[in-house]
Amino acid sequence: MSRFSLFLLPAIGFALAGCRGWQSALDAQGPQASELAWLFWIFTWVLGAIWLAVMIALAAALLRSPASRPDPLLVNPAQDRRYAAVVASLAVATGVVVLVLTGLSVVSQRNLFRVEEEAVTIRVTGRQWWWEIRYEEADASRSFTTANEIHLPVGKPVKIILNSADVIHSFWVPSLMGKQDLIKGQENDIRLVADRPGIYRGQCAEFCGLQHAHMGILAVAESQQDFERWRDAQIRPAEPPGDPERQKGQAAFLTQPCIMCHSVRGTPAGGKVAPDLTHVGSRKYLAAGTLPMSRGNLAAWIVDPHGIKPGVNMPTIKLQPDDLNAIASYLEGLK
Repeated sequence: MSRFSLFLLPAIGFALAGCRGWQSALDAQGPQASELAWLFWIFTWVLGAIWLAVMIALAAALLRSPASRPDPLLVNPAQDRRYAAVVASLAVATGVVVLVLTGLSVVSQRNLFRVEEEAVTIRVTGRQWWWEIRYEEADASRSFTTANEIHLPVGKPVKIILNSADVIHSFWVPSLMGKQDLIKGQENDIRLVADRPGIYRGQCAEFCGLQHAHMGILAVAESQQDFERWRDAQIRPAEPPGDPERQKGQAAFLTQPCIMCHSVRGTPAGGKVAPDLTHVGSRKYLAAGTLPMSRGNLAAWIVDPHGIKPGVNMPTIKLQPDDLNAIASYLEGLK
């Protein structure tokens, strides 16, 4: 094996390793993502074959010895006809390829946006730099709001209504669906289905400001039974704290400016401009995918949000260390 091959094989391996994972458009986990992945590979193979043919023709032309033509004005009608036939054939072939790829794109688009009766309706509002998520039901008592994490029943059509509270965002969970913009004053929607249980990471795909890169979202696909249990738990208000430290944390939380922005259902906290914290302890990440959920990360976020996500709207609040630890304990227990 040549030295070039020894170098090339690991490079190819590393490149292909990036095609799978919890945030990869080539790791399709639903029919919509599979449609897009199939279209991607069709385009890649067809256009790759065309590029390879052009490179081979170019190399052959460069390596061929030039024919001697003593008279530059001498013409060869037979050769000219062959060249004209080749050019005409390539032009027709180009048109056919463009039309076929366009047709495949149209068919795929119809499949992607085919309307099915949804089992779950979710309203997602993009904000700088987090996702407000509201599960909507005909029975208003079963509607609830959460943030930065959506749960989906496997095999069931889900309708996601998209809008923005400020600038243009773009909702993208690559393993489940393509991108769709969130525009202030305009309502868009997508429909998707998760084929199998799993946790799939999404990302805002439209530059929306300083912390655009830290505007992630998790899609948790689970069985219908697990989804129903999760939804029933989310509908309930927050459980009153049972231990002294969390009781102290709740009292401190309710006397700080936190309640002006955040909501905890079942308490006087009713703010509407920041993430709902009713069951914040059940989420896997903080700050739109920036920090794993833990008491330490909660305390770090509370005491210095701008050190973690510079430019966020959350103000810095001066707290006594005992109050900070108690509030972090209280929030961690909201599950």
